[in-house]
Amino acid sequence: MKTLKTALFIGLGIFGLTLLGSCQDMKSGEKQGDNGQDTLRITILQTADIHGQLDPHPELFWENDSIVFKTRGGMANIKTLFEEERAKNPNRTIIVDGGDLIQGSGYAALSKGDIFPEIVKNMNYDLLIPGNWEVVYGKASMMNVLNAYDTPVIAENMYHEESEERLFPPYWIKEIEGVKIGFIGVNDPDVPIRQNPIFSEGMTFSGLDDNVLKLIDEVKNEKKVNALFLVTHMGIFKQVELANSEISKDVDYILGNDTHERVRQPIEGKYAKVTEPGAFGSFVGKLNLYFVNGEIVKDDYELMDVDPERYVANPKIQGLIDQAKAPYKEHLEAIVGYTNTPIYRYLTVENPMDNMITDAARWKTGADIAISNGFRFGNPIVPVNGKPAPITRANLWNLLPVNEKVKTGKVTGKQIKDWLEREMHNAFAQNSTERFGGWLVRFSGMEVDFNSQAPKGERVNSVIVKGEEMQDDKYYTISACVRPGDPEDNLCRIPGVKDVEVKDYTIHDVVEEYLKVNSPVSPKLEGRAYCDYLGQYSFSTVPGTNYKFQ
Repeated sequence: MKTLKTALFIGLGIFGLTLLGSCQDMKSGEKQGDNGQDTLRITILQTADIHGQLDPHPELFWENDSIVFKTRGGMANIKTLFEEERAKNPNRTIIVDGGDLIQGSGYAALSKGDIFPEIVKNMNYDLLIPGNWEVVYGKASMMNVLNAYDTPVIAENMYHEESEERLFPPYWIKEIEGVKIGFIGVNDPDVPIRQNPIFSEGMTFSGLDDNVLKLIDEVKNEKKVNALFLVTHMGIFKQVELANSEISKDVDYILGNDTHERVRQPIEGKYAKVTEPGAFGSFVGKLNLYFVNGEIVKDDYELMDVDPERYVANPKIQGLIDQAKAPYKEHLEAIVGYTNTPIYRYLTVENPMDNMITDAARWKTGADIAISNGFRFGNPIVPVNGKPAPITRANLWNLLPVNEKVKTGKVTGKQIKDWLEREMHNAFAQNSTERFGGWLVRFSGMEVDFNSQAPKGERVNSVIVKGEEMQDDKYYTISACVRPGDPEDNLCRIPGVKDVEVKDYTIHDVVEEYLKVNSPVSPKLEGRAYCDYLGQYSFSTVPGTNYKFQ
């Protein structure tokens, strides 16, 4: 870290080396030896990608080469953690959320995010940024909700389409006992492509251009901040790339968000360190910075589990949550089916959750192939004591946070193979800037063997449909969900689809009907898509790092 190197070479000498070894255990403001200098400890807490999850829920962990489930999360439980951490370092703690807060659950969707302002206000965040899903209810709803937080919201690259003015301030600075901490917010420039195009109407997004460099220079050098953070919602791949880019030469840390990764020790880039604190409110990232004379001399980091047994729900926040849920609770908590096996979605390639969804779509439509997007949404649904686990409508919204109508059509084998190649490049490109998300699309009705490490356009080895190799010139029927704003002949990013038909039922209707007829279901991994290099349990692939999802 460049600031650490600077501090070491400006005369701390042997006393400075002693300081580096001991300041982690010192309270802020205590004298640090004969040099007479004080150490100031500032704590940054980070949540990200809560996705509307208000309550404790099952969470998936990878431990000892096995999947295990534990109860984690809950907004009221996070509040208790916040209060405890603030009490440990009073007036020197900054709490940040990295976006995708108001979408991803049934309670979020049915209220269009309106239940969140009162809850978020009382969580006492210091700073928030929008994520790629904040746009889901449209520009007006997004602005109403985020402005009602009464908390600073920043984003340097989101603009009103007509006026070309920013939607939010680009940065925020907090001064603590003479030390200035600066934060610049950056949302994913590809939001209008990643999301249904209609969500972003009236907004434009800029990339990492000269304006970002000028803004970094302004905040770091003109505003003279002692530590500069980029709070980004672009995914782990692009965030690591950014940490190695000249753009970040004056940046100290990148508080990353979007891909739901659990970074347990910051990933060190050439210029900056990168964090990402998981998702669904299951974790809080904790970064301690130690300053001497305005210079960072040390840092330490912890990814904290939000264990409801350790952090009991804050009564005030829990009351607000219960009140917010009340109008929707009877509908959402209704049981629509059961599962004998755990339903989850965290793997890079194939997941039981999507196998169930795509099986349901193919069962309903009669299509040869049914497709589901490569999301990483959805808390696990886990049977206990050998009994089938209930599946509620609330679970269904967690699995499928956008409930669109089902769309069918016909495409050739060549179109499908070309599409698979594009989707694989989105997920596995060695150049991180070319990645979208990082997870492969899911499907029913195909068996795909591929090599994630092969060059672009050469990753697919074979595609089997109904026991036979897919033929380039043969037509196959496919089903997926409508993406509002897409051309009519476009289906899940496949262009030129023939005989397109939009059904009069939604994907939620399909899954509910399927569960009613087929419960209890038993979805499992079947090798529908397989790559020897990745194996069956591939959680994350971040080129150039030793990061592992746990």
